[in-house]
Amino acid sequence: MIESRLNDARVVVFALKFYSIPIEEFSFMDASVADLIEEFFSQYHVRKYSKGQILIFNGDGGDVVYNLVSGRVKQYDVTYRGDEVILNVYKPPAFFPMSLAINHGENVYIYEAETDIEVRLAPASKVVAFLKANPTVMFDLLGRLYRGVDGMLGRMAYLMGGSAKGRLMYELLIACRRFGEKNLNNGYALMMHEADLGARAGLSRETVSREMKKLVNENLVTLSKGEIVIKDVAAFEIKLGQVF
Repeated sequence: MIESRLNDARVVVFALKFYSIPIEEFSFMDASVADLIEEFFSQYHVRKYSKGQILIFNGDGGDVVYNLVSGRVKQYDVTYRGDEVILNVYKPPAFFPMSLAINHGENVYIYEAETDIEVRLAPASKVVAFLKANPTVMFDLLGRLYRGVDGMLGRMAYLMGGSAKGRLMYELLIACRRFGEKNLNNGYALMMHEADLGARAGLSRETVSREMKKLVNENLVTLSKGEIVIKDVAAFEIKLGQVF
């Protein structure tokens, strides 16, 4: 009975953590902040990169900041086995890598165009000066940073104490919040392949395939070519709390 109550408590706590931030707010930016960012970066020319092109190599300095106009950019590391581990994915109007611009360190990650992209490049010193002169933009950046930290802490919790199924479900939920398209039945559609999910969750493609079949059998997701649909996000969240 005690264990049952503890499990119920975990589900409630998990649901409260995720329902406290509506799913739509993960992609929300105040219009005034977006306008300020656009006004600043619009003075720089737009450049185009094709999918798979690398923008920043590990070892590069942080003299330039990229403002993403369209598409997605992934930040990742490579293991000693050559496996790609995705750490973050940027979408418009993100600008990066701000850690290098502010702290003047050496980059240890790779930034690559996950899709065809358009970007503007600005000198890091001018971007930092822009942030100092615009506290609303700085505050928005800080808020996004903390949301990112929360996401990484969640990842760590599942890596240390969760199953492969839990890790996969967590990555699916985060991807829905950031990149999914909402349908009329409280579900979300993701254009994502199993290899991409594995790189985000730190799982092999075979493990992802096996666990995805379980989710399909439990009627939590449906699969089609290049698309994953979570049927009911609320039910998915509750199930994830039970898995953890």
